[in-house]
Amino acid sequence: MSHRPFPGRRSVLRGSLAASAALTLPTALGSAPAFALAGRPKAGWGVQTGDVTCDSGLVWVRSDRPARMIVETSATESFRTSRRWHGPLLGADTDFTGTTRLRGLPSGEQIHYRVLLADPDDPRRTGEPVTGTFRTASARRRDGIRFLWSGDLAGQGWGINPDFGGYTIYNAMGALDPDFFLCSGDNIYADGPITSSVALPDGSTWRNITTQEKSKVAETLAEFRGNFRYNLLDDNLKRFNAQVPSIIQWDDHEVTNNWYPGEILGDARYTEKSVDVLASRARQAFSEYFPISTLRRPDGRVYRTVRHGPLLDVFVLDMRTYRNANSTDDQTTDAQGILGAEQLKWLKGELSRSRAVWKVIASDMPLGLVVPDTGDGKPNIEAVAQGDPGAPLGRELQIAELLRFIKHRRITGTVWLTADVHHTSAQHYQPSRAAFTDFEPFWEFVSGPLNAGAFPASALDNTFGPERVFVKAPTASNVSPAGGYQFFGEVDIDGHSGELTVRLREQDGTVLFTQVLQPGRVGQ
Repeated sequence: MSHRPFPGRRSVLRGSLAASAALTLPTALGSAPAFALAGRPKAGWGVQTGDVTCDSGLVWVRSDRPARMIVETSATESFRTSRRWHGPLLGADTDFTGTTRLRGLPSGEQIHYRVLLADPDDPRRTGEPVTGTFRTASARRRDGIRFLWSGDLAGQGWGINPDFGGYTIYNAMGALDPDFFLCSGDNIYADGPITSSVALPDGSTWRNITTQEKSKVAETLAEFRGNFRYNLLDDNLKRFNAQVPSIIQWDDHEVTNNWYPGEILGDARYTEKSVDVLASRARQAFSEYFPISTLRRPDGRVYRTVRHGPLLDVFVLDMRTYRNANSTDDQTTDAQGILGAEQLKWLKGELSRSRAVWKVIASDMPLGLVVPDTGDGKPNIEAVAQGDPGAPLGRELQIAELLRFIKHRRITGTVWLTADVHHTSAQHYQPSRAAFTDFEPFWEFVSGPLNAGAFPASALDNTFGPERVFVKAPTASNVSPAGGYQFFGEVDIDGHSGELTVRLREQDGTVLFTQVLQPGRVGQ
């Protein structure tokens, strides 16, 4: 692959967390900023960039007090020549977070940036700048693309373990110098309290950094915000955020396990039983803590298209907000499905209009893997497949409609990426093996978790004819990160041949499986 070098990136990052080096204690970062603090504003939670395109991107920061966000960009680390962007006033209404959109950037170039926080009453008083860098998408096909994906962070009570080095998987991902990172959901586990220690099967102890907000399930807006802040206590993640742009989607654990609209919880841990109330608070915190291009729209939606030049469009789905209730999922008609009618219409339109060589469908849940929901004691279904190998039923009907649409519109280069199930695998879907046959073959690749419990491989449902070509998963449930089975995936698109190569990797970057796909085929 013709991939540009990353000039000066590592030296930039040496200073990227200078402003936060002293803020390592969870008690220092766990509470909301006070209004009367001595000194200058500080950005102890690092910086992030998101939804970067050929000419634009979003920059995120959080202050420890009210401040005006200022971003400076430059083509060089020296900032000898720079451009200044005046961002929002950061206050309590957004938990002192803010995002600034950068427009008119040069395509395919390394952008160095620094964020300054200015005292609202005296703009000359600014805190120590926090620096980062990112590459804009290239408008030239020959430059190629490399990106990573995974999901599931701090789940099942496995949090930031200082003995383990924290979230070390981010170091392996950063070493690959990706153009961006796609997080496929479960960025937090709002329903998963984190205790100071957990006994491991071998008699040793897993130790967690803890905070007040992570001591119980999240119900209040403050508690949801605290869940997002928790992950930013990890220096590995903060370094990665300053180095690699993100494309973020959400799944269930940003709110609570296996949630759906209108649900009333029977979980005794919750005093607030309405999932709609919890989801509203979670969505606000989610929108505050990630740079996402669509969340400031009037509809505040998560689903969106992120275009990355002539080689790639990423279609980010939301399989939570518009789904029907979890059930046995065996109904013979289902207009709402897992996407909702409006999102399905949007996806069809975007796929039809796309001229990119590759069309990655970022799905927060797998298609042919059976994911049960037995939280209320009933044999309900959480994802799409329900285990019946016959003709499409329930949510499968909507996916069948989409696959049929892709075939008959002759849409080429579709690849499905997902996480959620806490193991890694590659599935090839083939009509000749399927009960439903009106589609073209395609691949689905699964990765994750980043730092959470690992689980055995899910059962397959034959409705769309999946064949599990590769899988790595434990035989026991909720294996800690100390036991391995933490994964991420890599996608390389060659700028000359157009070939797309998927690599499934372990926590340290070891390649487990490789699949090369050829461009220009309907489905894939």
